[in-house]
This record gives sequence, C-alpha cells and structure tokens, in this order.
Amino acid sequence: MRIVVALGGNALARRGEPMTADRLRANVRASCGSLADLAREQELVITHGNGPQVGLLALQNLAYRDVAAYPLDILGAETQGMIGYVIQQELFNALNGERQVAAILTTTEVDEADPAFEHPTKLIGPQYSAQDAAEAAAEYRWTIARDGSAFRRVVPSPNPLRVMQAPLIRSLLENGQLVVCVGGGGVPVKTDSKGRQAGVQAVVDKDLASAALAADLEADLLIMLTDAAYVSENWGTPAQRDILTASPKAIAELPFEEGSMKPKIDAAVRFAEAGGRALIGPLDRLDDLLARRIGTEIRPDVPEGIIYL
Repeated sequence: MRIVVALGGNALARRGEPMTADRLRANVRASCGSLADLAREQELVITHGNGPQVGLLALQNLAYRDVAAYPLDILGAETQGMIGYVIQQELFNALNGERQVAAILTTTEVDEADPAFEHPTKLIGPQYSAQDAAEAAAEYRWTIARDGSAFRRVVPSPNPLRVMQAPLIRSLLENGQLVVCVGGGGVPVKTDSKGRQAGVQAVVDKDLASAALAADLEADLLIMLTDAAYVSENWGTPAQRDILTASPKAIAELPFEEGSMKPKIDAAVRFAEAGGRALIGPLDRLDDLLARRIGTEIRPDVPEGIIYL
C-alpha cells in the first residue's frame, strides 16, 4: 500500500515546550517509533510541518542587523533540511537500518495571483502576549492573529498547485525507499513562461501540499496525524459532535477554524475527490486509527454524508 503520512506540529514541538534541538529530536524519535511498523511494510512518504521552526529562524535572523534577513523561501528550505535530517535519522534508527530513508528538499508551485497573499492566515513562530505582539507587529511590520489565548505572526498560505519533485518521489518509492519530503508544505515557488522557478514569500500548508502529492502519486491513503481524537462539528461548544466518517461533499459544507482544522479538511476533501481515502487522528494511537477505532475518515463512498460517533 502506498501511504502519505503528514506529521502535525505536535510531532515536532509540543505547545509550551522550548523549541530546542534536544526537544525536536525527542519528539521526532517518539513519532518515528509510532511509524516504524508501518514503514517496515508499506510504501511510505512522510511529510511534516515547520510553522514554529520557520518562525523561530525568522526571529533569529532579525537579531543580526548588519545584513538583510533571509526571506521566507530560504528559511523554509532551511527548516526542510533541519527537520528532514532528524526524521530521516530517527526513522532509520527506529527501523534498525532495515530500510533506507531519503530526505529530499522539495518545492511547491503556487500562483502568485492567489488571493491568499492578501489575506495571511498561516500561523508561524512562537506565541506572544497581546503587548509583545503589538510591539513586534509595529517593529517588523508583521500581521498578527490570535492563537488561542495568545497571539502569533501570520503569513500568506497560497494553494499548492503541485509538488515539483513528485516524479522523483515516485521513483524512490518504486525502488523501495522511504521518503521524507514536503517539509513545511515545500518551498513555495512560481514558474514563469519559460519554466524558470523563483521563490515566493509565503508558507504553504503542509496538509494541502501532502494531499496534492498523494494525488499525484496515486497513493492509497493520506494520514494526517494531529493531537485530536476526531474531527468535530461545533468543536468546543455544547453542540459538539465527533465525526467518524464523512464524504468530501458533506464535510466540506461544515465550518472549521481557519489555520487550524480547516486546512486538514480541505486536504482530505481534495484527496478524497481524487478517489483516495484520508484519515485524521492522533499520532500516539496510529494502530487504532488504522483499525478505525478512533479518528475521522473521509472517503468518496459515504451515501449517508456524515456518520457521527
């Protein structure tokens, strides 16, 4: 079976933890331990987020004022190398060297006319108090949005059109390799009329990019791992209902929070409409998710529309 697994932010940096290299490695090691059995038996592609890390690199850039700060596309490439290296190493170790793991830097084509550039929604970097957020916004000309009880920087997140290295990834899978790619959604690029690429100042959503890649690879399954047990309608209210299974059409009609669960739903809908099957559920219960004892499944053949828990 060909499977694309998208690791959510909790697989890399848990909320409230310091974003140190040691914590990154410890979290990735635990995640790779959960994925090892799947990786032994299946054609597996692992993608991952980078929101906290790319925001941290942006802040560290600003501390050195003698040269201009590196742009977001280069920072995105840095995080792909940093996080991809750790996932590659820890997955190889978890498998006791039984399979080779290739981490590759990928680019994702976007449309520079995408309206997302006028409406930033992607949360990156650390959390701030209201006062610190206001000061950072004024000093660095950032756009700030609420993240729970705190505030974070937001940047444009355009729709991914395609992962440019999809043919290479397919070739690696067909030759028995495990692949780590599409870190942070891939470095966003635009393509001109002559086919030349150039970086774009944005951060692509990794779930949407993973769905685009999964469709191009004709994957059997897209798994988006997070810290939620289920996708829930009316989450956090007395009317909350957990969703067990849904069709792409039915779940697309429900409202979800922008920058949080909505990109995962949009990604699941995109992949299911292409004929695939998507699962959304907790990383620490991957076996139960695959056995359908927990989590939400989105697939084309659900005549009821939505089946609630």
